[in-house]
Amino acid sequence: MAISELKLPQGVQACPYDSAEQQAQAMAVRVADALREAIASRGQATLVVSGGRSPVPFFEALAQQDVPWAQVLVSLADERWVPINHAGSNEALVRRHLLRGPAAEARFLSLYQVAGNLEQAAELADAAVAELAPIDVLVLGMGDDGHTASLFPHSPNLNQALQPDCARRVLPMLAPSEPAQRLTLTLPVLASARLPLLAIQGQAKLNILGAALRPGETSELPIRAFLHSPLEIHWCP
Repeated sequence: MAISELKLPQGVQACPYDSAEQQAQAMAVRVADALREAIASRGQATLVVSGGRSPVPFFEALAQQDVPWAQVLVSLADERWVPINHAGSNEALVRRHLLRGPAAEARFLSLYQVAGNLEQAAELADAAVAELAPIDVLVLGMGDDGHTASLFPHSPNLNQALQPDCARRVLPMLAPSEPAQRLTLTLPVLASARLPLLAIQGQAKLNILGAALRPGETSELPIRAFLHSPLEIHWCP
């Protein structure tokens, strides 16, 4: 399947690239333009990104963009419930690869909270992210199981997190792999994004995206909750 063969809903755009480097550079320019536009319109901008290995080239390309970073608030779509010095910390990844050079002037809003248990950490994070919505730019990824953020298929709290009227901004979530304990923004917060981007790489994930575009339960492939206008899908082999 080629990305041009996908039956995309009206208003959903496909942006294909020849390489991961080309994808990272193009996305960095697109996001920087949107951040500057938000700052020009509202005096500040909010950027929410996802963790994992694949966004690293994008983070490093974005850090080199000419943006009034002091007027940007950066946060995460989800986080592992681990301290920032843990190898799996998304916050550490963002600080290492994005918030450097001039981009270090951006303010970072952490999802990780020290607490007695995961539910308490989620409640603290829920209060902390009250200022996030509406998000100016959201950059999502997608896993091989169709999850996005930490909205994992069949995870406890998934159905609550995917409710359009969910009252919680952050919920605890369990991933099928270690570290299993996660914190995730819920659908209403993520859906507030003025510019949502979905970044995927490889044929396998393109096939999963194709499956998600066909009718089915959102709980089976949670990325389905985001496959509507507006959305830009940035893909490379």
